[in-house]
Amino acid sequence: MTIEGFDYKTFAQNLQEQAGQLVPLDFNEAESNYVVNTLLNFATIAGEALYNDTELKFNSEQAMVITQIIAEWSFHKSVDLVRSKLPQEFWDPIMQKIAFTIFEIAKQAFKQSLPQDQVLQLVEHHVKKTYLDAIAELKQKNLIDNELMELAASQSNIDVMMQEQIQQEQISQEQIAQGQTVPQQGIQQPADYNGTNMPRQNVPAQAADPKVLKLATLALLFQKMKQDKVQTILNKFSPDDAHSVIKFMGMHDLEQKVDAQAAMRCLQEIKTNLPNSKTLSPGKIINKMQNISQYFDKSQLEQLLSTERPKVKRFVFNALEGEYYEIAPKVANIVATHIEDSV
Repeated sequence: MTIEGFDYKTFAQNLQEQAGQLVPLDFNEAESNYVVNTLLNFATIAGEALYNDTELKFNSEQAMVITQIIAEWSFHKSVDLVRSKLPQEFWDPIMQKIAFTIFEIAKQAFKQSLPQDQVLQLVEHHVKKTYLDAIAELKQKNLIDNELMELAASQSNIDVMMQEQIQQEQISQEQIAQGQTVPQQGIQQPADYNGTNMPRQNVPAQAADPKVLKLATLALLFQKMKQDKVQTILNKFSPDDAHSVIKFMGMHDLEQKVDAQAAMRCLQEIKTNLPNSKTLSPGKIINKMQNISQYFDKSQLEQLLSTERPKVKRFVFNALEGEYYEIAPKVANIVATHIEDSV
C-alpha cells in the first residue's frame, strides 16, 4: 500500500536543492557534492521505504517528517565527516549507520505516537551516540590515532548552525525594531510542494523571522496547557514577547498558519528555555521506571528494547533492580518516558 500524496523523489530533490545553499563556503566542489548527494541518497531511500511500507501505514505528513529528519541529520553529519579529516573511505559506512539508526528510531517513535519534541530528542541522542561509537570503533581497530579521533568527535555542525542562528536572531531583533523581517534559514519544505497539508504559504508573514516563529510555536504549545501554568511561564517573558504570545494564542487557526516543519525545529531550543520545576534526579527516574514495570514483563521489555543500544538496555534493567546506570539524567528520562508512552 503506497502513501497517497507522498512524492518522495520530488521531496528528496527539493531538500537536496535547499541543502545546496547551506553547504559551508569553504568546501570544495567534491566535498559539497558529497554532502548534498549523501542527503539525496538517504532521503530517497528512506522515502521509498516508507512509501512502500505495508505495516506501519504512515500518512504523507508522517512520512515527510521522517524523511526530512533523515535529510537534515545526513546534512549535518556529512559536513562533520568532511571536517573530521577522517579518510573518505570511512565516511559512507559511518553515514549508513547513522541513517539506519535515525530511520528505525523515528519509525518506532511515530508508531508509539510520541510528541514531536521527544522524537527529535531521541533521534539527536542516538545520532550523536552512533557517530561517536563509529569513530571509537575506528580507533579500537587502530585505523585512526587519538588525535584524529578527538578531532572527528569534536565536530558538530548543528551546534555551529545554532550559534549562527542565535547571532542572526540578535541582528533580526534590531531589524524588527526598524520594521524589517529576516528570512528563516534552514532546510525548509518547498512552498510549491503540493503533497502535504501544511504548505509554506500558511506561515504568517511575520513568521519568516526566527524569533516570531518561536513565539508562535510557544503559543501552539500554550493552547494545550492549563492557563495558570501558561501565566507562570509568561511572567518570565518580556512584556512585548508575552503580548505577542497571547495574541498568537487568540488565533483559532494558528495551527494551520504556522508551518509544522519549521515549528518542529524550534521545539528543541524552546524547551531548553522554559522553566523546569522538576529535578531529574536518579532516584526519581528509578521510581518512574519501577512504576512502569508493573505493565511489562521481562520478555515484553526485551522485545520493546530490541532495537536499542546495549547501554540503554542496561539502564532499563538496572533501574528495575533499583540501581542507576550512569547515563545523563535527561537521556534517562527520555528513555523512561518513551517506555511509559508505550504502555
